[in-house]
Amino acid sequence: MRIVNMREAETHLSRLVQEAADGEPFVIARAGKPLVKVVSVETPELAEARRTGFMAGEISVPPDFDRMESEEIEAMFDRDG
Repeated sequence: MRIVNMREAETHLSRLVQEAADGEPFVIARAGKPLVKVVSVETPELAEARRTGFMAGEISVPPDFDRMESEEIEAMFDRDG
């Protein structure tokens, strides 16, 4: 595996990163001592994204949904106590 010193890594970072992304990892060293290994990140394939409407036709909302149980809810607020 290729070892590059810190100065070279700073100077040629874009090229080195592209090479790592292309499958050629490298090690950055300072004073000859290896510090970090740079490798490509394997991006997992994205799972099929769920979108709005993916259950269209499978769920129905009653027309009085916003008024359901309204009398019981009002009664809870009207209690004296």
